[in-house]
Amino acid sequence: MPKTAEQTLHILLLDDHALFRESVSRLLGVEPGFEVVAHCGTIEEALQVLRQKSIDLVLLDFDLGGRDGREFLRLAKEQGFHGKILVVTAGVDAEAVSELIRSGISGVFRKHDSAAMLAQGIRDVMAGKVWLDQEQLQTALRTDSTTPQSTGTGRFTEREQQVLSFVFEGLANKEIAARIGVSEGSIKSTLQQLFSKTGVRTRSQLVRIVLEQHRDQL
Repeated sequence: MPKTAEQTLHILLLDDHALFRESVSRLLGVEPGFEVVAHCGTIEEALQVLRQKSIDLVLLDFDLGGRDGREFLRLAKEQGFHGKILVVTAGVDAEAVSELIRSGISGVFRKHDSAAMLAQGIRDVMAGKVWLDQEQLQTALRTDSTTPQSTGTGRFTEREQQVLSFVFEGLANKEIAARIGVSEGSIKSTLQQLFSKTGVRTRSQLVRIVLEQHRDQL
């Protein structure tokens, strides 16, 4: 079946290493349904692309040569970008992982992993999954332990706890629905209840809040 505009994922790559940008662009360019709209070396160039193009996903290098991905996240949000962001990095410290998760990124991908895994990570993120391994989750948990505890949230229901456990496994709504035996709409409703209870807007933020403040309910 011919590829349509609706089926095409529009990707922006921000990385200060030209060779890496060009290599990733070529690799993703041959993936069905992927289009690398632009690859940029500076935050300013990337923000300009976001103003001019419709972008679904940003692949964001954390270390941008004296600047870092947190600055781009802040500026892109101020500019009104609501797409997905997958951080692609050679390494990131514990404090930064914590901040990135709080900022609502969809995951962290390590540059030493394979190109095939990157393509799968992108698809998973676009399907609503959170691309964070258990080590990264535990790193985020150990960092910023002084975060104030929430009050008045109340206990999660049995269904909410069940859905949370599958979110932590990285499953998308459709997969969770199949595991539990309910409709996908029911899972979306449960997630909205969890978002409301914890005061978050994204799955990655939900993961962090639950790890920090509600581990006893997992």
